[in-house]
Amino acid sequence: MWAMQGGAENCVGETERSMDIARSVNGVPIRLTYERWYHIIENHDELVSRFHDVLETVENPEIVVRGNGGAFKAARNIGKRQWLVAVYREVSKTDGFVITAYILDTKPKGDAIWQRQ
Repeated sequence: MWAMQGGAENCVGETERSMDIARSVNGVPIRLTYERWYHIIENHDELVSRFHDVLETVENPEIVVRGNGGAFKAARNIGKRQWLVAVYREVSKTDGFVITAYILDTKPKGDAIWQRQ
């Protein structure tokens, strides 16, 4: 599941330090840093209580579609007409990071590169 990399008490001055890591459907560890989490909740306050849901979406999506610039969009249904989307990039086979996350009212569009069977 997720690997905790530091507690909230360590966040001051360490915005690039990982908070947690989830494995993508390709088995790549995907970091969610303090800096990225703050960016996500500043722009999408509806996600404030959904930190673990974002990680779960990376690790256990219903669909992954190709995003812009080599990014992937992992998505899963979280309720009636609600899809949680976690956008991430796999930098190498051993490293990646979450770019952003948001909620849509429809399944994300795009070239599906992976789908739960």
